[in-house]
Amino acid sequence: MTSIAVVGPGAVGSTVAAWLVQDERLDVVVCTRSPRQGLRVDSPSGMLEVDPPVLTDPAAAKPVDWVLFAVKAYDTDAASAWLEGLVGPSTRVAVLQNGVEQVARLLPYLPLEQIVPVVVDIPAERLPDGVVRQGKPGTLIVPSGPDGDEFVDLFAGSPIDLSVTADFVTTAWTKLCLNSAGAVCAALRQPSGIAHQEPVAELIRGVVAETVLVGRAEGAILSDDLPDIVVDRMRQNPPLFLNSLVADRLAGRRTEVEARNGAVVRGGRARGIPTPMNAMLTVLVGAAAVEGFPES
Repeated sequence: MTSIAVVGPGAVGSTVAAWLVQDERLDVVVCTRSPRQGLRVDSPSGMLEVDPPVLTDPAAAKPVDWVLFAVKAYDTDAASAWLEGLVGPSTRVAVLQNGVEQVARLLPYLPLEQIVPVVVDIPAERLPDGVVRQGKPGTLIVPSGPDGDEFVDLFAGSPIDLSVTADFVTTAWTKLCLNSAGAVCAALRQPSGIAHQEPVAELIRGVVAETVLVGRAEGAILSDDLPDIVVDRMRQNPPLFLNSLVADRLAGRRTEVEARNGAVVRGGRARGIPTPMNAMLTVLVGAAAVEGFPES
């Protein structure tokens, strides 16, 4: 039996944990700061109600075969306490986080060869009653190789679409091109329908164009028409669709703008590429809910 620890049962962490628990080949434990009674995921296949073991004290953790590290990017340092107990010499740590810096975030705590970055696209949100709503099965993409193949096999019993890629850099930066556009909606506190306004669409194209330039400098193969593709995708969403940056901002929660647009700014600075639009959005969205200055 393969042992798995899911660190961070937020929307994505709860979703993957609930599906993995269904597989009798897997022994799943959930690691979190606060006690909880089971997981409930309203999936496209129906309600999943599972009650895996829950750990709240990192000192009680024991080595497992796989760690699925699904905390928000800004919680990485705080959640790293779990890794000391969960990670043994043969443990692989799959990083289910936004952005393109998954490996860099974990390198202070783990050897490179034990880190498996994952591009995550699982539409899921936590509702006020604690239920996680999974909008559609979603996808997980990992680098090709033995570790990638084993990670894919973990989800053989779930409807989530798993795949490997020989060009993870391109895959990750393509996703970041889509994610970076979301900061425009977050800054405006508006759903995706705002992209139908051409001045806003042009702003989105500019943000994505900067992301494309930095991604190419990092080795990604990105097409010239990506800015238009991103705008078209946003216009195809339901008009009231809220990306996670908008949802977090409206709820007064901290956002992951640093992991998204901030990554573009850091990459541009390292490569000598100006990224003024991403820099502005990183500051505006990041400062929007500063403690002590709640939004009206």
